[in-house]
Amino acid sequence: MNLTNFDHQRVQVSDGVELHVATTGSGTPVVLLHGFPQTHLMWRHVAADLAADHTVIMPDLRGYGDSDKPADTGSTYSKRAMAADVVAVARHLGHDRFALVGHDRGAHVAFRAGLDHPAHVTHLASLDVLPTLDTWDVMRGTSGVVGFHLFLMAQPPGLAEELIGARPDAFFGHFLDVWGGSSFPAEVRAEYLRASREAVTSIVADYRAMATVDVEHDTADLRAGNRLGMPVTVLQQDWGSALGFEAEKLWRAWASDLDHRTVSCGHFMAEEAPGVVVGAVRDLLAR
Repeated sequence: MNLTNFDHQRVQVSDGVELHVATTGSGTPVVLLHGFPQTHLMWRHVAADLAADHTVIMPDLRGYGDSDKPADTGSTYSKRAMAADVVAVARHLGHDRFALVGHDRGAHVAFRAGLDHPAHVTHLASLDVLPTLDTWDVMRGTSGVVGFHLFLMAQPPGLAEELIGARPDAFFGHFLDVWGGSSFPAEVRAEYLRASREAVTSIVADYRAMATVDVEHDTADLRAGNRLGMPVTVLQQDWGSALGFEAEKLWRAWASDLDHRTVSCGHFMAEEAPGVVVGAVRDLLAR
């Protein structure tokens, strides 16, 4: 299922890896990175608005949607590799500098892109995640059960793939239903399930990287004093009140030019409350 009235193409980002990319609009570029268990389709409402005065670029992340799903070698699905994909896509489309908006998994990729490629990322927006190190730090006690999937998919190769692969629609549908409720039309939900069903191994590899190589990369940056230097906007549910942390304080340790906003909508905010997301992105681009 592709977005209508959008251009679609495949872009080679590295040897043997191509991403499916949807584009629309004209003007200064904004790259939108989707989350789990979704594809570029999640941006359909936001992109339609931003396209009035921006070139909007929406790849399926490697391992997701209709993008390639290379075998994991341990770093294949590191956020460093996925961030490099984003820069390669933008460059292929003629953009050396661009604003970057990421949701969920895409937000982790955007975070790494901001650290690794500050000359290319002009503005950065993160939707409903904490940085990787902080995510693991706050998942404690019974309140951390909400993140059970993080621990499942962090296991060595084999177990998670087998368990999820046996009932993929039940697994991925759980998150769509619990986190999103009625946010999705039936055909959109069906597309998310199809895409995820065909990507179990690569999705697990993406999450496994979050507990291994991504931790190594973020720890090295933290110790070196590397931070996000561009204007940053964070939209977040009030997870802090449930898990016992101050989200803005955690984010400010990584970004000095920060606009942190707590939202009342659910996790899939680009579909549930696209106006909130568009407003925040436009405010970010004006900074």
